[in-house]
Amino acid sequence: MSEEIRRRDEGALRVDDGYHAQTYGNPYRMDSKVKYALMAAAILLALASFFLIAPLASSVEFHAGTISSLDGKKSTVTNLVAGSTGSSAAISLLPGDAGTPIAEKLVDISSDFLVVLAAIYLEKYLLTIMGLVAFRFLVPAGCAVLVVALLADRYEGFSHSMRSLGARLVIFGFASFLVVPVSVRVSNMIEATYESSINETIQTAEQTTEAIEESASEGQGSDSSNPLSFLLQMPDELGKLIDSAQNSLNNFIEALAVMVVTSCIIPILVLLFFLWLVKIILGVNVDIPMPRHHRRW
Repeated sequence: MSEEIRRRDEGALRVDDGYHAQTYGNPYRMDSKVKYALMAAAILLALASFFLIAPLASSVEFHAGTISSLDGKKSTVTNLVAGSTGSSAAISLLPGDAGTPIAEKLVDISSDFLVVLAAIYLEKYLLTIMGLVAFRFLVPAGCAVLVVALLADRYEGFSHSMRSLGARLVIFGFASFLVVPVSVRVSNMIEATYESSINETIQTAEQTTEAIEESASEGQGSDSSNPLSFLLQMPDELGKLIDSAQNSLNNFIEALAVMVVTSCIIPILVLLFFLWLVKIILGVNVDIPMPRHHRRW
């Protein structure tokens, strides 16, 4: 009796499996037409990325607008460096020790502006380099991984991992290409708000330097080695110059904060975002391939 039940159950199972295969097909295998269409699309994208998009994305002409913005930032930082250095040299001529701390602080600020200038140059070089890396290497590599995943669709775990890795490589390639243009665009929005403040900083520094130089020219007839020593007998005039120097220092500190945010912090935040993407890519688990017919259902 149990033998009959077993045979009847096996027959029903075979009938059910045949009905499922006839009605639904293999649920884990992709349709051949869809698979070959996706493979052709991945190959075309890889070829277009390698031979067409990569030369365009790494050309200076393609990034002319972004390079122009970076050149504008470079010119602004250069003017700030020149202004702070000139103000420091002029303030150091003031008699006594009242202007010495301000002059030393301006020298430190000039060094900090050089760091910002180096960051701008780095962005300018990465603009074309990342376009080449993204579309000459990352995107074609991602497309190649996707093709391998489609060819190995009979290995469920391996194919799924490869599809995920390939898609992330392609997305990472496009994202790495956009990192510098996006950071420059955000920086320009912030700098537009503080543009008048930065211009005022440069003008204040020039006015302070001119005022000290005029006072120095007036005191050329003094017997002292310091042409501004006569200001010691004019405390009101000396106090005005020191206040002007202090105001100039405060403006330079504010300008430095703006430039650090726009040229250093924003790119770093974007870089951290891409490091997070890299962590996701490296965290993909690749299963050991196993033919489907070896599995028990």
